[in-house]
Amino acid sequence: MNAHLEQLAPRPLWRHFRTLCNTPRPSGHEAALIAHLEAWADGLGLPHDRDAFGNLRIRKPASPGHEKAPGVILQGHLDMVAQANADHPHDFTRDPIATHVVDGWLHARNTTLGADNGMGVAAALAILEDDTLVHGPLEALFTLEEESSMGGALNLAEDWLEGEMLLNLDSEDRGQVYIGCAGGADVVVEAQLPTSAVGEDETLVRLALTGLTGGHSGLDIDKGRGNANRLLVRALRRLEDVDARLVDYQGGTLRNALPREAFATLALPAEEVEAARTRLAALEQELRDELAGVDDDLRLTLEPGVAADGTAALSREASRLLVNALHVAPCGVERMSTAVPGVVETSNNLGVVSLADGRFHLCALVRSLRDSARADIADRFRALFELIGARTRVENAYPGWTPAPESPLLARFCTLHRERLGVDPAIKVIHAGLECGILGAKYPALEMISFGPLIRGAHSPDERVEIDSVAEFWDMLRALVEDLADPKA
Repeated sequence: MNAHLEQLAPRPLWRHFRTLCNTPRPSGHEAALIAHLEAWADGLGLPHDRDAFGNLRIRKPASPGHEKAPGVILQGHLDMVAQANADHPHDFTRDPIATHVVDGWLHARNTTLGADNGMGVAAALAILEDDTLVHGPLEALFTLEEESSMGGALNLAEDWLEGEMLLNLDSEDRGQVYIGCAGGADVVVEAQLPTSAVGEDETLVRLALTGLTGGHSGLDIDKGRGNANRLLVRALRRLEDVDARLVDYQGGTLRNALPREAFATLALPAEEVEAARTRLAALEQELRDELAGVDDDLRLTLEPGVAADGTAALSREASRLLVNALHVAPCGVERMSTAVPGVVETSNNLGVVSLADGRFHLCALVRSLRDSARADIADRFRALFELIGARTRVENAYPGWTPAPESPLLARFCTLHRERLGVDPAIKVIHAGLECGILGAKYPALEMISFGPLIRGAHSPDERVEIDSVAEFWDMLRALVEDLADPKA
């Protein structure tokens, strides 16, 4: 499948990306890909090993005469975000990603593409097999579960890596190099809320908010896009005085993706259904006006619900308190940075919200350039949801990456970029969770930069990569590896 990828240039990189597309690899399901890469490394005679968590390292000795050059680590994560359009059945643990080219961009068909971070992984593999390249000692580090929890980086073995410089290949902007990133943490809220049976005087309706663009919860948090959980809760607030009770709720599937869809089943008096429909139609138009030019396909619909024996809904008070808490929960950009103009300092994504049989679950992803601000958002969640008797915990916290603008590695990259492309790269700090912050905490002597090709729509079925930028990225990576082979350069 995806044979057309091998006709793109540079062919070695695209050949490896084809393998990644054909090998299912959502977070937590990287085993088949690891087995393939280990067999591939054996075929080339490249030594490889894994740490206790399962992160994979493949090494390549230096070119003759360059053994004393600083060791270079090529780093990326093997997993991808698993998102598909609601009307497109796709099993990310079994089905390959189908790709196609449109106007110079590579897309997937109704799913995420996996260019994040498949492009970086493919580039590292192509470097390892390139026998024409002059290089110092090389290590390729492939981490696991980056998209779901940063688990691979957080559990990376210490005193394992040997290199002195790390090239993170997980950035998504052409002509830019990243030297810092936000830290983050998952805020998980859970509660068992009181329910009662749906009464004979109540009817069930199904409320759906669909058609949003979605996107990356860090890179796209400041784009003004709608959050399906935030917007559906506005709809629930609009129905508060018609005595609507929540039966169930499901919004979002990943804490690091802006939720594109959210659904709720409500029990309400039968005579209030038409009034609810009228109010929601008015709200739909309001939301369309607010999000015009950003989320033009937004839809808010109300359909008959499906009743089952023993169907229960939250008590009116519990339903009211939950909707109110969700309505005021932190969501979106909290503060822009004054130290790094144009960069989001602190944000929160209401990523996944669910309710079933009275069991409430929320997982939000807080990001910040400041650990203190990240902790404060988590504490605000705790204070808010304690009011409805919910428990809050913080999981998978990871540090940010402190910029080092005087880094010699950065200077060499900038010089090469200027020589080869005629312009200086833009030096950036990203509001996303690159693994560099975690890796730097474990290996504080590492010099690090991050760069990559142009990727848009990451973490959504709109994900795409600009084909020309891949060739540019590949040329820069090869040139940098060769330049670093000369310790006196």
